[in-house]
Amino acid sequence: RMEKRGKVLTFTPVYDLRANTLLGYLGDLTLKGALMISEAPVEAGRTLSLAIEFRETSEKPGIRITVVARVAWCKQEYHQTHYNVGLEFQEINDQNKKVIEAVLKKFKFTRERPKQ
Repeated sequence: RMEKRGKVLTFTPVYDLRANTLLGYLGDLTLKGALMISEAPVEAGRTLSLAIEFRETSEKPGIRITVVARVAWCKQEYHQTHYNVGLEFQEINDQNKKVIEAVLKKFKFTRERPKQ
């Protein structure tokens, strides 16, 4: 994938809407998908209806988006306590796109060095 991912600096919970359970927390985010950190494995190829809750800040109220995503892959972390889960968004409406763009602009950081 060519799109740069933004690390999300706040604890952003990700819920399975059908099971009404917490799946994990966002590790990074793009308009096309996300990395979720989970305590349990999630089956690759599975399609999920997700709710992602962006926390309230001093500048903005909290907001919840819902999105359908496919689990692209699931790998256990090196120290074997959590799983990294690659999510590919299947449907994203204009409102959710605007929310994600605003979150990326406000909260992401980059590993790139500043240009001199």
